[in-house]
Amino acid sequence: MSELTVAEATDRIYQSLAADNADLDTHIASLKAALAREGQKEAVFDPARLAQNNRSGRKLMQAYFRQRGVTVTFKSA
Repeated sequence: MSELTVAEATDRIYQSLAADNADLDTHIASLKAALAREGQKEAVFDPARLAQNNRSGRKLMQAYFRQRGVTVTFKSA
């Protein structure tokens, strides 16, 4: 498997979320590695692309990713 960029890893997470969280932990690990390679501290997601685009859905996503070592922020509208 080739090394993914942060953008590619983020797209795979969007696809995983749309597919009922299939392989989500694997994609989070890939995103964490990509962030480290590119020297970034947090992943930025577009809330419009999330299945649960409400406050509780975003907070749940942040908590789940934080448990796996990835800080999540969301783009402003």
